[in-house]
Amino acid sequence: MSNITLSVDDEIIKIVRKIAIDKNTTLTALIRDFLKSVAERDAVERELAIKELDKSFTALSRDMGKKSWIRAELHER
Repeated sequence: MSNITLSVDDEIIKIVRKIAIDKNTTLTALIRDFLKSVAERDAVERELAIKELDKSFTALSRDMGKKSWIRAELHER
């Protein structure tokens, strides 16, 4: 597990430490849980975006028919 260093206003630290005590946990655990929730939320949002994109491709795609040309024909001059 990695360690990080944060600079946070002293008043915020006091408030959050009190919250941690009320929740029978630590400041470190609260921060770890928060960062984990941010990562999980991002993963869910990405998955939803991919599903929406796939749905759009499915809804908007059209059959172009059989390919009746060759590349060389497209570049004839």
